[in-house]
Amino acid sequence: MKAYYDRRAPEYDEWYRGIGQYAERDRPGWHDEVDALAGALAALPSARTLDVACGTGFLTRHLPGEVVGLDQSESMLDEARRQAPKAEFVQGDALDLPFEDGSFGRVFTGHFYGHLEGADRERFLTEARRLAPELVIVDSALREDVEPVERQERILNDGSRWEVYKRYFEPDALAEELGGGETLHAGRWFVAVRS
Repeated sequence: MKAYYDRRAPEYDEWYRGIGQYAERDRPGWHDEVDALAGALAALPSARTLDVACGTGFLTRHLPGEVVGLDQSESMLDEARRQAPKAEFVQGDALDLPFEDGSFGRVFTGHFYGHLEGADRERFLTEARRLAPELVIVDSALREDVEPVERQERILNDGSRWEVYKRYFEPDALAEELGGGETLHAGRWFVAVRS
């Protein structure tokens, strides 16, 4: 996965922005929902937040308060530093977070949790709970055109092909999986749950 995201970093936000290879995709309401999701994140109470697997910082820049972004990919962090210049960024392992217990008020992650399989999911949740009393997860909504769990082939602009494990969520089911929580956003394309 690290090599995939290193190579995808310069083009990752084409997905959010609906440009490049995503320009012709039929995604009704996509741009409005990206804006609604950003608004839901910006409306969170200010907190010292760790953004795990922050990627390019596309969502990081909407998080209120003091924000630390962590990603394993230096290429992603280079992009994130441009998009969220007020945040601090750290290169590190999302499953072995390099911070002391209780270092944050909130752990946030966007489009990372849905790539974790069994044991890695549990490891991430243990790490997140060790660091903060609150966890906010943004991921892809379960729709009629996808399966709850898929192995997807992803093709980058350079033509390289990568297999990715991907889960899609209904907000109530995600909250239950996290041990309870509230829905911050429930749309056709994205869900956001605070636990």
